[in-house]
Amino acid sequence: QMQIRTEDWFIIIGLNSWGSFVASDVEQLKQAIAECKRLILELPEHSEKQKDTVIKLIHLRLKLQELKDPEEDEPNLQVLLEHRFSKEKSKSVKQMCDKCSTIIWGLIQTWYTCTGCYYRCHSKCMNLINKPCVRSKVSHQSEYELSICPEVGLDKQDYRCAECRTPISLRGVPNEARQCDYTGQYYCSSCHWNDTAIIPSRVIHNWEFEPRQVCRTSMRYLALMISRPVLKLKEINPLLFNFVEELVEIRKLRQDILLMKPYFITCKEAMEARLLLHLQDRQHFVENDDMYSLQDLIDTSSGRLSCSLTEIHTTFAKHIKLDCEKCQAKGFMCELCKEGDILFPFDNHTSVCHDCFAVFHRDCYYDNSTTCPRCARMLERQHEESQNP
Repeated sequence: QMQIRTEDWFIIIGLNSWGSFVASDVEQLKQAIAECKRLILELPEHSEKQKDTVIKLIHLRLKLQELKDPEEDEPNLQVLLEHRFSKEKSKSVKQMCDKCSTIIWGLIQTWYTCTGCYYRCHSKCMNLINKPCVRSKVSHQSEYELSICPEVGLDKQDYRCAECRTPISLRGVPNEARQCDYTGQYYCSSCHWNDTAIIPSRVIHNWEFEPRQVCRTSMRYLALMISRPVLKLKEINPLLFNFVEELVEIRKLRQDILLMKPYFITCKEAMEARLLLHLQDRQHFVENDDMYSLQDLIDTSSGRLSCSLTEIHTTFAKHIKLDCEKCQAKGFMCELCKEGDILFPFDNHTSVCHDCFAVFHRDCYYDNSTTCPRCARMLERQHEESQNP
């Protein structure tokens, strides 16, 4: 076995006893790296000294890379093609550069992340970026492609990547063509990393949630759009409610919540308790009952939305019907049978007059087929006022 003195060990590999680098230039580091490689081959296989040498070889290579590409005083924020790039502080997290598709070594390389679309790249790749920020598209055009994988064919793309225009083919010569299931177009391996995402068109038309392969730009776009309520299901695919029972349940809960909202915005206790903030992550639920986000549909399919919305519905109903006397006072008595408990428009066994919004038992009132007593009184009062101006 080869014996090496400790002091010679540190001199050869360019380290002092505290682990700091002695080598001050590139040539010295290259010599130390070459000597380290030789030692690794000569030392006993799997020995502790060989393992230590491998670790120190890595340190030397990182130091060499740092000397070749020193970190300059670069700005913390850079704006380019509507990207807002923020200089990253993390040194331990391994990321991939979206421009050159190579690893970002945070320990020795400067890198940036777009705060809008999370595009990541080396500092040295910044000036080579030609893809605008996806968030700007989301801001200006918040809508989905609703055709399922609308392929046009490679010939329509002139056998080039739909994004960077690199020559591609299905045979992989000169570059592999990869299809994006969202756009239907083909991309090169630099623009399409075989990432997967749930496709909105497949959800809406097929109620299918299996992730499909998409290009990098589509992946970012879908990630930014996932919580935006831009899907009006009753117009895009009204038949979906006939086949997905969970959607019918969600629609009813949302309609009830909209009926509860007027109670809360006029109730001091409800405002102080900030009850409506239970839906702060789905603000559109307190604004309408027909717009959905892709995340709403995903959570509906998994059952999560039904559970959370039912819990919120119970909390809201408890405040109105049990906890708050002012809200209870806004309830209705059925004027047709004049029996039973106080009624509220969100109760399952009630019907509401579409003209005056009076509430009745469902068995007493059938969608205006029965005359509404409240409407009759109002009509009679108007008639008397017209007769006696």
